Amino acid sequence: MSVHTTQVRLARRPQGLPDEHTWEVTETVLPSPKQGQFVVAVDHISLDPAMRRWLNDVRSYVPPVGIGEVMRAPATGTVTESRHPDYAVGDAVSGWFGVTEHALSDGEGVTHIDTGLAGPPTWLGALGLPGMTAWFGLFDVGRLQDGETVVVSGAAGAVGSVLGQLAKAHGCRVVGIAGGPEKCAWLRKIGFDEAIDYKADNPLERLRETVPEGIDVFFDNIGGDILDAGLANLRRGARVVICGAISAYNAEKLPEGPRRYMSLVVSRASMTGFLVLDYEDRYPEAIEGINEMIRTGRLFARETIVSGGVRAFPEALLGLFHGINTGKLVLEV
Repeated sequence: MSVHTTQVRLARRPQGLPDEHTWEVTETVLPSPKQGQFVVAVDHISLDPAMRRWLNDVRSYVPPVGIGEVMRAPATGTVTESRHPDYAVGDAVSGWFGVTEHALSDGEGVTHIDTGLAGPPTWLGALGLPGMTAWFGLFDVGRLQDGETVVVSGAAGAVGSVLGQLAKAHGCRVVGIAGGPEKCAWLRKIGFDEAIDYKADNPLERLRETVPEGIDVFFDNIGGDILDAGLANLRRGARVVICGAISAYNAEKLPEGPRRYMSLVVSRASMTGFLVLDYEDRYPEAIEGINEMIRTGRLFARETIVSGGVRAFPEALLGLFHGINTGKLVLEV
């Protein structure tokens, strides 16, 4: 049977931060599923920095969200009606359902999740794409070795907090860069050796004090001056992993590139960008490893959950760039 649903669509491409003119909230009726399709009642929606990049009409790793399209977003939910052989009514699933209360799917990009292991928000965080990003960014791209020195920016976010704990489990010295004393205190609580508050301290100077021997793996989510501070403190053979650059996502003009890139030459270091989507066929190994750490108390998964349903999405997304979250930011539908 057909189902009514509320959706958030892109109305206009923003300049700088998205505002009330960026979005249109619509009501629509989804048709009954055809053979090979099913309907999902969405319960949680992921809020991610990359969403801002998807709003720009520029060449990227995925096409931009089109004007009038439902906003792209990973989400979790429950199958409520199905004509698909692999998805039964009552199945818990995750997929790219978008900012909507209900979604019609053919199963592409959809996976079953075990809510007995962890709640849906964790399947969007530590057991979702952020956790996969931390795992493959650290071990495959960063080529982590036991006992190295690891520095991660955006450390109190969904990716950084998991990555730091993964590195600690391998006997590494881990330093996180985050914004505010509360976030820094939380990082120390979950095992980080040190936390640098970039809002109160000079990251360049504090890194020199905190890791005088240099950095083996620098995992960057921020870009800008934070990236430069990391580049200035590399150890010989260091690996710089570029995951994101949230400091520039809302910039109205292209920011300047890194100024200290010659440190890569001096330190015989490498700087590599990567996309977690390239590792999709290996997600099960990361899920197994992270889940085992959560189960045995060696990794703490934290989510900041915003209520209000899909209509709260525009404000909740802005909260991401204002740093309201510790751990993964999730919108409850």
